[in-house]
Amino acid sequence: MYRFLLTPRWWAINLFLLLSIPVCVFMGSWQLGRFEDRVDSHQDRRERTVDGISDAETRPLDDLLPLTEDTVGEPARATGRYDDHEFLVPGRGIGDRDGFYVLSMLRIDGDPALPVVRGWLPGKADPSRVPEAPDGEVTVTGVLQAPESQSSQGARAGALPDGQLGIISAATLVNEVPYDVHNVWIAVQEPQEPMEAVPPTTPEGSGLDVKAFQNLGYTAQWFVFAGFALFMWYRLFRREVEIARDLALGIEPDPAPAPDAPGTSGVPGISGPEASPETPETAEKTAR
Repeated sequence: MYRFLLTPRWWAINLFLLLSIPVCVFMGSWQLGRFEDRVDSHQDRRERTVDGISDAETRPLDDLLPLTEDTVGEPARATGRYDDHEFLVPGRGIGDRDGFYVLSMLRIDGDPALPVVRGWLPGKADPSRVPEAPDGEVTVTGVLQAPESQSSQGARAGALPDGQLGIISAATLVNEVPYDVHNVWIAVQEPQEPMEAVPPTTPEGSGLDVKAFQNLGYTAQWFVFAGFALFMWYRLFRREVEIARDLALGIEPDPAPAPDAPGTSGVPGISGPEASPETPETAEKTAR
């Protein structure tokens, strides 16, 4: 009864099934792994924000550049000296409190300067409330952040008084300082008092964002494809078994209905003159 499985047609169907199922399972597992990686990355950043950064976790700045999706939010360290260029970045809140960032420039020997957000203070931007930057050579540790854009900051990028910035990026700093600047910045997680640490921002494409749940949706999609392939194989197999059983019992399968011949009415069993009712005029013409 199952000899049809040895026909070339069923060899092709079975080969397609044997190839498609592992591919669907592999792709679904890969998408699930991507989702789990984003969840783990999101959890690591949350724990880092709460527990702080240890020296063992930090990596040299040069090892994290150029900036990528994987290096944004990573603990970094850089050694240099603060210069006299310091800026306030107003309109930045923590929770329901409004305040401003304190941005200083760290000069690194042989490299562009590094913007460092030394901390956050509540209220209006006031340079008199900002503690002085440490003198001499210092090693700064913090969370590596991507440059901000005007679209993400909106009105903050408008006209501001001297000594204030609306956006933290090399594009805005190039007109403020007479040297090259890294197009990244570091948020210090252990600032000087009375400043508070700036919570690391989650970069686009990481953490539990839309892309993470897209990965989860793709996971379900690939496993549905695998199930659909099995279902279609089962439907074809059951149909072939029923046909083989009918032939074994001497029952011929129903032939496909033939298309209507030319001149037929389109009504099964009725063709030619019988296709329409006879009228007196047609009857008289027939009699003649």
